[in-house]
Amino acid sequence: MKKALITGITGQDGFYLAEYLLGLGYEVHGLARQTGLEHIKSNLLQDVPPELYQRCHLHAVNLDNFPGLYRLISRTPFDECYHLAASSFVGERLADGYQTIQNNIASTHYLLAAIQEFHPGCRFYFAGTSEMFGRPGHTPQSEDEPFMPRSAYGISKLAGYHLVRNYRESHGMFCGVGILYNHESPRRRPEFVTRKITMAAARISLEGRGKIQLGNLEARRDWGYAPDYVRAMHAILNHDKPEDFVVATGVLHSVADLCEAAFSHVGLDWKAHVETNPAFYRTEEGIPLCGSAEKIEREVGWKPTTPFQEMVHRMVDADLARLSAGR
Repeated sequence: MKKALITGITGQDGFYLAEYLLGLGYEVHGLARQTGLEHIKSNLLQDVPPELYQRCHLHAVNLDNFPGLYRLISRTPFDECYHLAASSFVGERLADGYQTIQNNIASTHYLLAAIQEFHPGCRFYFAGTSEMFGRPGHTPQSEDEPFMPRSAYGISKLAGYHLVRNYRESHGMFCGVGILYNHESPRRRPEFVTRKITMAAARISLEGRGKIQLGNLEARRDWGYAPDYVRAMHAILNHDKPEDFVVATGVLHSVADLCEAAFSHVGLDWKAHVETNPAFYRTEEGIPLCGSAEKIEREVGWKPTTPFQEMVHRMVDADLARLSAGR
């Protein structure tokens, strides 16, 4: 039985990855902050079936606690490690992202160093992000696109990417990177625009009235479905050689498209319920972030299987169920 370690197991991707690996017969271990484990025990996390995490070996070890991380990894011969946990900071001032940069770089280095010392044969997956491209020169972006991050999060992830590449090239470790574009699901946190819209559609359909305020309705994103993307993570680590792969749909949709898909699913005209607020506008890139997944499809055989509208409908249905149950 293969043993896998997942950092950030209580997050959206960690949840779906744990579910997927358990289905494949893995012994799954997860790192989470103490507060995350307390939420699991008190069943406060939305849509988390307690039995899922009961089947996992959970460890309350912070990634910035090198001695604790060191002890854990020294005791368990992991076959695969999926490093998904990261501090994400979205702000206008780069200086405000100091903690994000510090935490994300240090945690990746601690994890790589411990694995390299105790289990150098363990395959390591690093969750990259399209924000490493930042301001791309053209679209769609492939693995050869130059990195030009313009946020604290993107910079920290790029530094982590170079650490991973160094351990791959200098120490011979099997380190694969997934450069993931936006991916959503019913477990996406409520502050993200996708969940903000699906929750509003569900709420307004139940209450019969209401409004939602959004920023630029013409902003476009490459949105995929999170359960599809965790399949890509596993495929990257089970490829015959360690490489970097863009994981994306290659299709752009606007915020207005998302509103249309969500509100029409509950029989509403989105234009009657959506207002724009300049305070929510963000500076948009001249060339949008849209990924080319040709390499991962060609070499690994992965491609997304859940269409955009179906993903949005599933999110709305989940929010309807939550609201109807009084959650």
